Amino acid sequence: MSVADKIDTTKQDIRYKKVRFGAWVGIIGNILLAVIKIVVGIIANSRALVADGIHSASDVVGSVAVLIGIRAAQQPPDDDHPYGHGKAETITAIIVAVLLFFVGLEIAMSAVKSFFEPIAVPGVIAIYAVIFSIIVKELMFRYKIHLGKKYKSDALVTDAWHHRSDVFSSLAALIGIGASVIGGAIGISGLVYADPVAGIFVAILIIKMAWKLGSEAIHNTLDHVLHDEDTVEMYKQAQSVAGVLKVDELLAREHGHYVIVDLKVAVNPEITVEEGHTIGKKVKEKLMEDDYVQDVRVHINPYSNEEEAKK
Repeated sequence: MSVADKIDTTKQDIRYKKVRFGAWVGIIGNILLAVIKIVVGIIANSRALVADGIHSASDVVGSVAVLIGIRAAQQPPDDDHPYGHGKAETITAIIVAVLLFFVGLEIAMSAVKSFFEPIAVPGVIAIYAVIFSIIVKELMFRYKIHLGKKYKSDALVTDAWHHRSDVFSSLAALIGIGASVIGGAIGISGLVYADPVAGIFVAILIIKMAWKLGSEAIHNTLDHVLHDEDTVEMYKQAQSVAGVLKVDELLAREHGHYVIVDLKVAVNPEITVEEGHTIGKKVKEKLMEDDYVQDVRVHINPYSNEEEAKK
């Protein structure tokens, strides 16, 4: 193994450990919040808080899926997957988005049912539990969105937005519980239904978010190539290699947290095959200085003045 390969492997290991730690933060955090909210919800007689606790418990499934996807994406290329397993994270992002979508539907259905059932006034302690949940979830969101963007992890970014949806859900629970407590204190029984109204509003936001994240993840699985404005620097790097007269074509395909670059470069047609091969090798090494680039496939074309003249 060359020094360059060892450095690349070390970077991949660091990325894997950081992203995996982020997934574990989600799993442990959701378990902790689920237990707190369900226990306090039962003690305080708050259906909204118990439902929010069950929501947090369901999020554990999403975080576990993210952990599995991250582990799968870390596997090296093999005969069946010569481009690596990076798309495993994108597929995981789709799974989490689907879970998020159904969570939104469940919240909406639960909120609608509440209009036809008697709702008791919850205890004040439920408010403190919800506020604690909002703070923890927002911190988890900020931490994981930072990690996800830094290490280009679709799964972690989607799971981070899952935490943000929980913030909205808990805010709805806070409004509902607060209105119920105030209504019970001042004798306005109708305020107890503020909870389901807020729940429906939040459910719509969650479903919309799930649709957006899922659409982006599906788009990335379909061999999406970077737009021209995103590959300008790659063009410049390839063009800067001695012996490259022109970059005929450059396609950078996204594979989860990395890209595979296919390009055609034009060289002097009078040089030897070995010299052309050396130029192609240097182009590959130059592009792979970027951690985002996992592999480069270079095709050598003979440079033609006639083709340039036609243009």
